[in-house]
Amino acid sequence: MTRQTLLGLGFLSPALLAVMMFFLLPVVLTVVFAFTNMSTSTGILGGEYQISESDLRRLPAVGVGEDAVALLAGAGYAVQPETLAQFAAEFGEDRAAELDKLHGGAKFDDQRAMERALKELRRNPLRKVRDRKTAADLFRVSILGQRFATRDDFALAITDLGVPERDRLALTEAAYTGWTFTTQNFELLWELPATWRYALNSVIYVVLTLAFNVGFGLFLALSTFYLPSRTAQTFRAIWFLPRILPPVLYVLMWQWLTWDQGFISAMLRPFGFEPINWMRHTATHAWTFIVLINGCVGASLGMILFSSSLRAIPETQLFAAQVDGANRWQQVRHVLLPQMRWPILFITSYQTLSLLTSFEYILLATDGGPGRQTEVWALAAYHTALSNYGGNLEYGLGAAYALALVIIGILLSALYLRFFKFSELVAKPRIEQ
Repeated sequence: MTRQTLLGLGFLSPALLAVMMFFLLPVVLTVVFAFTNMSTSTGILGGEYQISESDLRRLPAVGVGEDAVALLAGAGYAVQPETLAQFAAEFGEDRAAELDKLHGGAKFDDQRAMERALKELRRNPLRKVRDRKTAADLFRVSILGQRFATRDDFALAITDLGVPERDRLALTEAAYTGWTFTTQNFELLWELPATWRYALNSVIYVVLTLAFNVGFGLFLALSTFYLPSRTAQTFRAIWFLPRILPPVLYVLMWQWLTWDQGFISAMLRPFGFEPINWMRHTATHAWTFIVLINGCVGASLGMILFSSSLRAIPETQLFAAQVDGANRWQQVRHVLLPQMRWPILFITSYQTLSLLTSFEYILLATDGGPGRQTEVWALAAYHTALSNYGGNLEYGLGAAYALALVIIGILLSALYLRFFKFSELVAKPRIEQ
C-alpha cells in the first residue's frame, strides 16, 4: 500500500469502525439469532444441564424411554459417604456412625425402606415420623432439580444413575437449558395463525399509509408550487411540524383529540353522540387514526422533497406549456409529473421500507389494540423479543420476524426498481451517447 492509501484508511477508520459496530454487527447478530431458540429462559452466553419434575412429562416425546423416565422419577435411596456427611451435620455424628455400621453402602428402593433403616437405630433412634422423613430425603439418589455445569458432568450423573445407554443422548439434549441452533423459528412463523394476521395488518398499514404519504405529500407540493414564495414557505413550515415533533408529544396530541373526554367527543356531545375513545373503540377507528398519525409525518417529508424536485424543473418548460395553451392541470399532468418519477420512486421505496420496520407510533397510540387488530409485523417482533406479557422474551423468534422483514424489503425494493424503470432513470442522456 502507498503512504496516501494508508493515510486515507487512517482517517476513515473511525467511520469504518462505526459502520461495523452499529450497522453490520446488528445485522449479523439478527441473522444468527434468527436460527436459534435463544430466550430469557436459555440465556445468551450458554446454559447448564438440568431435569426438573415438570420436564418428566415431555421426555417420552423427545425419545427418552419409559424405563429411563421411571428411573429419574424414583431413583431410590443409598447410604453413601456424601449423604452420611449431610446426615451427620443435621442429626449428629453418633447417629451417622451407627447408620454407617448397620447399612453403609446399602441401597433402598423406596422411601419406606429408607425410613425403616433409620428406625432401626438403637442408640439414638429418630422417634418422630417427621424427622425420619426429613432424614430419608437426604439419602435420596436423584438428579431432578440438580444443575450440571458441563455435558460431561451430566453424562456421568445419568450413567451412575443407571440410565440405559440408548436413552442418554436424547436425555442429555432434553436437559440442556441453553440455546441451540434450529430452524424451528421459521417453521413456527409459517404455522402460527397470528403470523398471517400480523402480515395482513402490515399490508393494510403499509398500503393505506403509503398511499396517504405519497398522494397527500405530492398534492401539498403541487398546491404550494403555484403559491407565492413566502406564502408557500410558511405553509410548508406548518406542515413540517409533525416531522420535527417528538413522537411521544405528537401521539399525546392525537390521544387528547380522540379520548372519551377529548376534543372530538366534546364537539360531538351536543349532537347526541356518546363519549367514546375514538382511537381504540373499534379496529376501523384504530386503523383510521394510525394512518392519519403516520400519514401526516410521511406526507410532510414527501412535501419537502417533492417541492424541491418541482423547483428544479426549468421554468421555461412551464412557459412553453402556457404558450401552447396548457392549463394548470395539463401542466401538472404532462410537464411536472413525468419529471417526478425519480422523486416518487425514492419516496415510495423509502417510505415502504420505513413503514415495514417502524412501529413506534402504533406502539404509542394503540400498542397493537384493540385485541391485537393493529399489531403489525414489526411490532410483533418487538413484543416477542423485548416486551411481552408471558415473561419469557424470545430473542430467536423475534429475530426471525425481523429477518423476514429484511427479505420482504429487499424483494419490494427490486420490484419498485423494475416498476419505475430504474435503468432508464439512470441511463446516459442520448445526446452524450
